[in-house]
Amino acid sequence: MLLREGLKVSGKEINITGTLVWYYFICPRQVWLMSHNINPDEDDENVAIGRFLHQESYARERKEISFHGGKVDVLGTRDGQIVVAEIKKSKKAEQSARMQLAFYLYELRKLGIEAKGELRYIEEKRKEQIVLDEQLTVEVENAMVRILRLMYEPVPPKPQKIRWCSNCAYKEFCWA
Repeated sequence: MLLREGLKVSGKEINITGTLVWYYFICPRQVWLMSHNINPDEDDENVAIGRFLHQESYARERKEISFHGGKVDVLGTRDGQIVVAEIKKSKKAEQSARMQLAFYLYELRKLGIEAKGELRYIEEKRKEQIVLDEQLTVEVENAMVRILRLMYEPVPPKPQKIRWCSNCAYKEFCWA
């Protein structure tokens, strides 16, 4: 189990969140920027589309729950089991989505809450079940260690052109 309470970056207490886990598997530079309170362009078209899809998808079912590790999109029960679901536009960032949801399941387990996870991909109209097994737990813990190390770096990683750059709300921080 990782010691995370009381960690500070630039005098500010830090916590790993599901959003940071999501971005870590897309672009570590974004994690550093977010963790140092450098926000993406809120007027970016992709941010607006994501916000709209998040608000409108599964609206009848939506029961968000917030906790120190973030906010899950949907909370419910199925066959007597707690199910937390994350809603994603598509499965283009499948590994990021999987690890974000696994992180939420990990954080809930630390609170004594056992849950199953479900990724819901809007464009593909499909669902994927996620169970926090031993292997996935190790993956989450390893990612958390790497994220913390990254957050403590004094400067962000150098920008690298990746497939996500053209749609990134941080592109001006890297390529201006």
